[in-house]
Amino acid sequence: MTLAETQSPTAFWSPARRRRYLVYAAVGIGLVSLSQLARWSDDHALLVNATTSLPNWAFMIDRQRVPVRGDFIFFEPPPGPLLARHFGARPQPFGKIVYGVAGDRVEQHGRLFSVNSRPVALAKPATRFGEPLALGPTGIIPRGCYFVGTPHRDSFDSRYAAIGWVCRPRIIGVGRAIL
Repeated sequence: MTLAETQSPTAFWSPARRRRYLVYAAVGIGLVSLSQLARWSDDHALLVNATTSLPNWAFMIDRQRVPVRGDFIFFEPPPGPLLARHFGARPQPFGKIVYGVAGDRVEQHGRLFSVNSRPVALAKPATRFGEPLALGPTGIIPRGCYFVGTPHRDSFDSRYAAIGWVCRPRIIGVGRAIL
């Protein structure tokens, strides 16, 4: 009689051996999952909007997608004294809506900004702390740049010179609202 003939098939899967194989399987599945998550996070991110300027507070960011009109866009604000005073030395990313894309015409009539003759934003003369706000750029939006804003009256966006056009090097990605 051989050893295989003396052991029953159920003896092979003893509780200790079953646990060991389940741990191996769980570790393997976990490693594959982490690998896929790491690959996903190279092109994606989750961001939380801490302001009331956008209607949603959680966004999934796609870093590879090229923004189009109407998209939520997230970007690094430019350095400057006005932003540093109000948002700190390293402000969090800003989230806005793309109102104008390359080739669109931005015009200003008084403090009203329009894109392709469609009114999009009214600029305030000063911050809520009384600091004067210089008006943002007008004319044809350059290639790789965007005019961004939100309907919120206190939104700090392209209607002000401190933000201006938002161009590719500053863009983090296009957001999709998830909450």
